[in-house]
Amino acid sequence: MQGWEDSDDSASSSEADAWDTEADVSCPYCGEGVTIGLDPGGGQVQAYVEDCEVCCRPWRVHVRYDDRGAAEVEVEPA
Repeated sequence: MQGWEDSDDSASSSEADAWDTEADVSCPYCGEGVTIGLDPGGGQVQAYVEDCEVCCRPWRVHVRYDDRGAAEVEVEPA
């Protein structure tokens, strides 16, 4: 079956596997910008507590991955 492979299909497969692993957020307490690590293996919808690297106060982190692996991240005071 020559011609079965389409280069566009392999490119879209690579894009689907490229899940976000970092996000830039602002601390809800001190306002500093921080880059946090994300774990796509934790599921498409996640919620957990993480401390600010600058002021050490806890945040509640909400992560939602779309079908293409892009993460929407929100932080709020915990």
